[in-house]
Amino acid sequence: MEKTRFVPDLDWQEGVADLLFEREKNNEWDSWELFRLALEAEKTRVVPNFDQLICMQQLPEITPFPHQIETAKKVLNELHGRAILADEVGLGKTIEAGLILKEYLIRGLVKKVLILVPSSLVIQWVRELSSKFKIQAWAQKNTYSWTDYDIVVSSIDTAKRDVHREIVLAQDWDLVIVDEAHKLKNRKSKNWELINTLRKKYLLLLTATPVQNDMKELYNLITLLKPGQLGSSTEYSSTFMENKRLPKNRGELKEALSEVMIRNKRSEGGVQFTKRIVESIMLELSDDERELYDSVSEFIKDQYTAIREEGKGNVLQLINLQRQICSSPYAALVSLKGMKESEKTPHEIRDRVNHLYSLAENIPAYTKVNKCIELLKQIDDKVIIFTEYRATQDFILYMLQQNGIKAVMFRGGFKKSKKDWMTELFKNRFQVLVATEAGGEGINLQFCNHVINFDLPWNPMRVEQRIGRVHRLGQTKDVNVYNLSTRGTIEEHIVGLLNEKINMFELVIGELDLILGNLKVGRQFDADMMDLLVKGASQDELKAKYDELGQKLKEASIKV
Repeated sequence: MEKTRFVPDLDWQEGVADLLFEREKNNEWDSWELFRLALEAEKTRVVPNFDQLICMQQLPEITPFPHQIETAKKVLNELHGRAILADEVGLGKTIEAGLILKEYLIRGLVKKVLILVPSSLVIQWVRELSSKFKIQAWAQKNTYSWTDYDIVVSSIDTAKRDVHREIVLAQDWDLVIVDEAHKLKNRKSKNWELINTLRKKYLLLLTATPVQNDMKELYNLITLLKPGQLGSSTEYSSTFMENKRLPKNRGELKEALSEVMIRNKRSEGGVQFTKRIVESIMLELSDDERELYDSVSEFIKDQYTAIREEGKGNVLQLINLQRQICSSPYAALVSLKGMKESEKTPHEIRDRVNHLYSLAENIPAYTKVNKCIELLKQIDDKVIIFTEYRATQDFILYMLQQNGIKAVMFRGGFKKSKKDWMTELFKNRFQVLVATEAGGEGINLQFCNHVINFDLPWNPMRVEQRIGRVHRLGQTKDVNVYNLSTRGTIEEHIVGLLNEKINMFELVIGELDLILGNLKVGRQFDADMMDLLVKGASQDELKAKYDELGQKLKEASIKV
């Protein structure tokens, strides 16, 4: 029977070295077993290439996908430990980084490691390194963490603070890993300067969006890894930039990038994702809700027209009010209250606002909330409910509690410890997580496979980002998505046009992230839609607006 080869890790190697030292002091060199172990450890250190990842024999907890293993091998063999890992969202860049780190540790090529991640993900990184890769990492807590621990996980904001910066820069780091590395896009920023100044041998930058708004951002990232790879800044602009968003000499640029960047795509196969089943649920507003919606819409139309004619006023406030009224009357109450109490609100407008506030305040029940509760009682599984507004979130939580449904909230502004706690509560104790989009950033919820979009953003790409929290690598079940919308409102236009014109549920998540930045389809898209609605645009005109966005998506996808 062939014996399984024992592969020593870094701690084991150091233990052998210590034992050798003791034997040498005592002149004890007669142990064949000791010699054999020492020889095995030394052979491991001097393996000339990385054709095989010897770390896999020590990682029984994970089974990497083929693309992850190939990425790790390429970084180790061809890119010499300095690379951008730019896989599309959900393909497991952190697994690739973990494999690379583990391999370097076992071979004794890396000891001192700095991992910089968003503050909300520090604990998650520490836990995953420990549970999946058997790597002991430490979350940075004080100034001596930088020097006393070999593997430190911290936020980049913490590392660049004056009290920490000099200590961090004084260390010799064998490997630096930066998650969400697109935050280094500006070479004039303190983030970029810190990474560029660090004393480091190997560097991994993790981002699904190496380019967002400007081709120069890509140049800045590459410069951190391999200065001169794309020439000087002037040479790069003249050789590879048609304009700031359009590349030229693409073949040559792609070849140059392949020496420092790896990008795996879902569309290239090798990874099977579960199905996504989408149900759009159209609801009829109650008479009270309809009166409020029509009254608010008429008010917004009058105010928007006046602002356009006079050239002054708060258009954004009106856009938000229109969106809030589609979310819930409770959310609209917040804006209406602010308007009626503001000293800037003219007297004649204040009377109308007071009337609208009274209508919203006296609505006895919300059609959407009732439907949401009905769905939850039919689903015997975990469910995440997304809404855009905290006021709506608060009301949903209150109504769920009244109906005996256990739910926990998730929103932006939570400290990382609270986010971890809320996620654990959702996973182990509660059926429902009610989240805002800001709260849903940076969390992976593959243990949940039901998503209710309580309200729909006007920008369709935001919906895809929501669903990406659960429909990603590691999801083992088909994902069910329920889009709630109300007939005779802007939501009816949105859900119909999304399904017909953009087919967002079949678009690739990673490409959407990149396209979002390129197209800047945020407030401007909202403003354009508002303009069409106020002017009483026909269904064909609204479709044309989405056609325009769909065409931009296709063009941007080709460029990616």
